[in-house]
Amino acid sequence: MAETRTRRDNVPAETSSLVGRREELDEIAGLIARSPLVTLTGVAGVGKTRLAVRTADRLRDSFADGVWVVELSAEQNGDLIGHAIAEALGLREQSARPQPEVLADFIADKRLLLVLDTCDHLVDACAALLRRVLSEAPHARVLATSRQPLGLPGERVLPIEPLAVPEPGTTGAAGTDAVRLFTERAHALVPDLILDPAAVAQVCRLLDGIPLAVELAVRRLRALSVQQIAERLDDRFALLVGGSRTPLRRHQTMRTAVGWSHELCTAEERLLWARLSVFAGWFDADDARAVCADERLSWLPLLRLVDKSILIAEGSRYRMLDTIRDYGREWLRRLGEEKALIRRHRDHYLAQARRAEAEWYGPHQLRWADWAHRELPNLKAALDHDDGFDLVTALWFVWCCLGQVRQGRYYLDRLLRRHKRPSPARTKALWTYAWAALSAGDTAAARDRAAEAYEAAMAAGDFAAAGCARQNAAAAALVCGDLDGAERLAAEAAELFGRAVSAHIGLPLAEVTLAMAFGVRGEFDRAVEVLTRQWARCAERGELWARSHGDHARSFAELGRGEPGIAEVYARAALDGKWRLGDAMGSAMAMDQLAATAVARGDGRRAACLLGVGRRMWTAFGLPRSGAPEPVTPPARGEGRLSPYEGPVASPYEGPVASPYEGPVASRGGPLPSHEVSPPTRRGPVLPSREGSHLSHGVSPPTREGSPSSRGGPVPSRQGFLISRELTESRARALVGDAVYERLFAWGVTMDPGTAVARIGDTRGFDHL
Repeated sequence: MAETRTRRDNVPAETSSLVGRREELDEIAGLIARSPLVTLTGVAGVGKTRLAVRTADRLRDSFADGVWVVELSAEQNGDLIGHAIAEALGLREQSARPQPEVLADFIADKRLLLVLDTCDHLVDACAALLRRVLSEAPHARVLATSRQPLGLPGERVLPIEPLAVPEPGTTGAAGTDAVRLFTERAHALVPDLILDPAAVAQVCRLLDGIPLAVELAVRRLRALSVQQIAERLDDRFALLVGGSRTPLRRHQTMRTAVGWSHELCTAEERLLWARLSVFAGWFDADDARAVCADERLSWLPLLRLVDKSILIAEGSRYRMLDTIRDYGREWLRRLGEEKALIRRHRDHYLAQARRAEAEWYGPHQLRWADWAHRELPNLKAALDHDDGFDLVTALWFVWCCLGQVRQGRYYLDRLLRRHKRPSPARTKALWTYAWAALSAGDTAAARDRAAEAYEAAMAAGDFAAAGCARQNAAAAALVCGDLDGAERLAAEAAELFGRAVSAHIGLPLAEVTLAMAFGVRGEFDRAVEVLTRQWARCAERGELWARSHGDHARSFAELGRGEPGIAEVYARAALDGKWRLGDAMGSAMAMDQLAATAVARGDGRRAACLLGVGRRMWTAFGLPRSGAPEPVTPPARGEGRLSPYEGPVASPYEGPVASPYEGPVASRGGPLPSHEVSPPTRRGPVLPSREGSHLSHGVSPPTREGSPSSRGGPVPSRQGFLISRELTESRARALVGDAVYERLFAWGVTMDPGTAVARIGDTRGFDHL
């Protein structure tokens, strides 16, 4: 099995060399050392992004908490900038608090560099967010790229000038950076090409040394000589300025260079360029065909656009640079096709989302989770132009299961406020919003929307929607400590799902809620009975997400029954499912639960190491606290009976910041193949892929007979169905002593989480400790 690293940064790999810019790089590094905010300004195509990325790469080792790049070019909503930053950092969206407040709290004590790339269209929103964040983070630094300053106190602005060009009358054979760039790229394109130095110098002067313009000109060398390029550019520029040799302003130069590339494309290529501009992020050939092909464009010359530097290719996927996309979008408007292509783009992703929704409760979850993370920029672009409920509700699993809580609430709330008339689509939006609100810890909003959804669903005879509403209400009751309400509502939800036309993933979730209510009361056998049915239901469908929640709850219940060996098996299975789906918080909680099972078996050494790994997970993935979430406070147990709680209680419902009904984080953007380092559409820490561990594949529910606990070792008392991290730590210290505990805990903190998960898959993985 390939080892997967947890990255301390998400700096994308550079695909070509950076020519020149040594002085600028040194100056940027110096400014970052002295200033909280450094903004690189300059015309389009001048190289601001390349300089920012190269700076981030150079400073990797200078920031203990990492260097993180946030690409904002595809983000059109200023309200969602905080989400984009949180996603890049791997910060789970699980708070009802404003995102600037959450980010400020998280970054406050961090030593990190945040690179905000392409702030041009969001200057005011970026400035407002950074004003709050930087005021509370003395050790954090921000490097922004924009065509204009952000205007904050303490901001240092560095204008990025084009590359130096030869003086008129000189050949500039190799003496300037613009000529070096042209020459290097030309020889990479046509290795044996012989260049005319005078013509190269003339091209670079005409293009004012703007790197992107130079690179676009180089692509013409497959069809034209350097002399021909120089002559045609000279004629074109002279025409634009009325025959004089007055230089164009630099933004005109860049636009003219792009326009010339446009003119040199065939009619089919120009039409495709315009139509592809509706894609906000990466896309593949099937996406392009579905959105762009028709009787006017029956074949798509994608590779020809790659050859002409209109498209960037990575594997089987493509994207456009912002300047190229903007130019294409202008032509799409001129052609009168913008509205039609926006609609086709929306319809394409709606069809994909409906298929994903239909297959989510089954064996294809991992594939659709990966799709959702990869296509999020395009999904957001489609939602920005959509005024109906169809797409936003078809993506309920993205908002509720894949950690995109804040975005989901933004789009759902916008539509619910706009459309008040009752309808099945609005009812679905209501229970989806309730679920997302619960995941964000907003139990009041969850209860209100769930109640409204239930009334509407029952009036329409939609039992699946009514079951979802009741399940959300049950989970909210459990988080708030209302065990009677949680039991009643969960049982009602299960009954409603049983009356629904088709199977729904809400049923196994309702069973987890019901089992948790039993377990908190100390009724462990009843909890296990429900979870056994839940496990079989999920296994039959090949479902992983809900099953991992059931496995986690089953581990707690087995500890309560005095079966730490079985509890460990289920905790390992829960870790596997959550890790493979990219659920960072669930993985950290499962790691802590494994430590509790180790303590229960008397293995303090293993527990200390696992607690260290868990701490690494809490911090490395940007989770809100280094340990278990806030407790659920149940009602009194009754006279003469011991409380099942010893000290603070860790609720697997993750309230008030989250619930077990959340799925993977956006980080990293979901499960990644173990060999991938930084795929184009994902940011944040890399989690192992579905190949990264195999703890739950083929696992059958273990029986009590012959369980590991029967072989001896301490067995937990019935007090402690939910065991806190602090209690586990104190018991581990008691078993091995403070010195040994501290050494092994520190060793666990340094261990890569992916390596730890792989070792946990082998029960002997920690035997050498």
